[in-house]
Amino acid sequence: MSFITSIIGIFIGYYFKLENEMLGDKIIGISVIIFVLLFMPLFIYNSWKGKKLSDYTFSEANIKKMKSKSSKSIK
Repeated sequence: MSFITSIIGIFIGYYFKLENEMLGDKIIGISVIIFVLLFMPLFIYNSWKGKKLSDYTFSEANIKKMKSKSSKSIK
């Protein structure tokens, strides 16, 4: 519901921008901030759900794996 509300808010902001540019910019800005602050964390959570963070960090084990893969590809 809030996704649709944010999109509608952006369109309303563009409509108001024709008559009152400052008010239209405020409406667009608030809609974008709500959109980013609400949906960006949800997107990140959904993307990382079920994945191990240790697979994507530089640890000693991962560095050794990278070195062994690069030495195999050179041969």
